[in-house]
Amino acid sequence: FAGFELGNKFPRTASELGPILAREQLKLVSGWYSGRLLTRSVEQEIAAVQPHLTLLRELGATVMVFAEVTDCIHGEQQTPVHLRPLFPSLRWAEYGEKLTEFARYTQRQGVQIAYHHHMGTMIESEADIDNLMRHTGPEVGLLLDTGHLTFAGADPVALATRWGGRINHVHCKDVRRQVLADVKNRKLSFLDAVLAGVFTVPGDGGVDYEALLPLLKANGYQGWLVVEAEQDPAIAHPLTYATLGYQNLHRLAQQAALI
Repeated sequence: FAGFELGNKFPRTASELGPILAREQLKLVSGWYSGRLLTRSVEQEIAAVQPHLTLLRELGATVMVFAEVTDCIHGEQQTPVHLRPLFPSLRWAEYGEKLTEFARYTQRQGVQIAYHHHMGTMIESEADIDNLMRHTGPEVGLLLDTGHLTFAGADPVALATRWGGRINHVHCKDVRRQVLADVKNRKLSFLDAVLAGVFTVPGDGGVDYEALLPLLKANGYQGWLVVEAEQDPAIAHPLTYATLGYQNLHRLAQQAALI
């Protein structure tokens, strides 16, 4: 691994985190930011993002994982994920303008937004992503998350074909399709679906990376490929799966001439 995204247990100042990453010879890739532009003004969001943006900028990260979390339910273990909030259709134009303005600000600081569509949030489905891309400017990049797309019933290859020029960050996790069918049938929450093993590392599930990665190459993608898999560490040994994910993704990326 050449870099790492922020985790919940990471120090949040460059003076503390920087030496830790340097010791391990790792770069800071990015980090999740919970946006609330549906309820905040652009000015309020700019004020709220300062500590996070400063950390990313000072440690050399050039993309910020941004997700709109207004009324989100992905952290509510008792709420079935299919009951997620829907985006207010009359507010797409307004929201797109606000997000684009916010993204222009972060770009001036050297960090580009990578919008993270996410299960249990207002922007989850393929149609949601299409609307977001249509209503935002090129300042707003798209984080392609293969696991969340597949969970939402979308095709990562089709989406990458349509919006390849906007993709500036990629989360590579895989999906156990039999588990996915089961958790949808039982109408589980997002957290319970994760604990049931819906996600795994790239190459260990049903996502077609052999089709996706050459498409990213053809679109000139030069960003990070992040190995991901939210799993129960008591069942899925973290180092074992991190190693498997790295080996699989490295091989697939080499085949696609991405690395």
